[in-house]
Amino acid sequence: MTRLSPVLTQATPVVVDHAAGCWIYGVDGRRYLDFTTGIGVTSTGHCHPRVVEAARAQVGSIIHAQYTTVLHRPLLELTDKLGEVLPPGLDSVFYANSGSEAVEASIRLARMATGRPNIIAFHGGFHGRTVAAASLTSAGTKFRSGFAPLMAGVHLAPFPYAYRYGWDVDTAVDFALRELDYLLQTVSSIPDTAAFIIEPVLGDGGYLPTPPRFLDGLRERADRHGIILILDEVQAGVGRTGKFWGYQHSAATPDILITAKGLASGFPISAIAAPTDLMSKAWPGSQGGTYGGNAVAAAAAIATLDVVREEGLVENARVRGEQLGAALTALAADYPQIGDVRGLGLMQAIEFTTAAGEPDQAAALAVQRAAVDQGLLLLTCGGYGNVVRVVPALIADADEITEGMVRLAAALKVGLSD
Repeated sequence: MTRLSPVLTQATPVVVDHAAGCWIYGVDGRRYLDFTTGIGVTSTGHCHPRVVEAARAQVGSIIHAQYTTVLHRPLLELTDKLGEVLPPGLDSVFYANSGSEAVEASIRLARMATGRPNIIAFHGGFHGRTVAAASLTSAGTKFRSGFAPLMAGVHLAPFPYAYRYGWDVDTAVDFALRELDYLLQTVSSIPDTAAFIIEPVLGDGGYLPTPPRFLDGLRERADRHGIILILDEVQAGVGRTGKFWGYQHSAATPDILITAKGLASGFPISAIAAPTDLMSKAWPGSQGGTYGGNAVAAAAAIATLDVVREEGLVENARVRGEQLGAALTALAADYPQIGDVRGLGLMQAIEFTTAAGEPDQAAALAVQRAAVDQGLLLLTCGGYGNVVRVVPALIADADEITEGMVRLAAALKVGLSD
């Protein structure tokens, strides 16, 4: 009998029968409140009627129109709609299938445009599992170990993880910027450095918002040294943080922006956006792909962007995020094992530590598993696996956030009972 790879460990035992909105219905007959959204993918909830209808209609028209062979209208329309929300000046778009592909396209472009070999990423970042993307990833050794050598030319700088260091945010930012400057003087010289790449909110690295002053510092150094600033919005983008893009919590703007996950409510599509002058520096043949910009995925993305705008989902993420953050903070007051509560919008997390202040993976896993029994789906993350992330769909209403917190409270009581 053929089976899935044994390496694909499931976070929950749930086998889905169908899903709608914020809810998953299992073949076991139970209903689960889904606060994972497929790792931040089903932004408009499961099977939003407008997304379903757009995809269904497109399947009946054309499924695959390889976009370097023939163009199709959904991709052209999607490009126009993205132009309405992209940062000013980022007027050229390349489409791929996954976040990893888009990340690799961004660093390829940065190297070609600058003629420089090196990329600086930041501790705790997650940029994908393909070889080049994994070389930029330090959210955990499981993503980058066992298939060395990794891609050359990647250097890691500290991320201002204030809670881990035991500092206030400003102290952590000062330290991280100082260490970045030191790295540019000792490891990757400015004439060799093509790009900085960072997530506005670390994803698998622990749901850590990048402090605005740190992003501003990266932008200033990029401008001063002719370095390209790449912002990986794969998970934080499309309204997740209570602004359309995660970087908008700062004054910084990207030279290259990467988007994927929430863009099409579950259909695989990703993109990088850059100014035309920058994008045109990519070498001929360096961009392409059989399935990139798929017509059905593009149609779903158009519908997703329409829903996000017309249903006010960015503002909903902000308001419901305030409700979620307050509820998580209240729960933390009752459980000393919760060392930190953090996040933006509907991208939030709780970090578990021992009485000695050490990462407590066992507590996080116990709570995540206990939540399944309470009908609440959550995921862990972080370098030590001691963070539980809470990722509702952008359509979540006040009652669903409240219900989720009631179920999480029950899971904390059970999971931390020992």
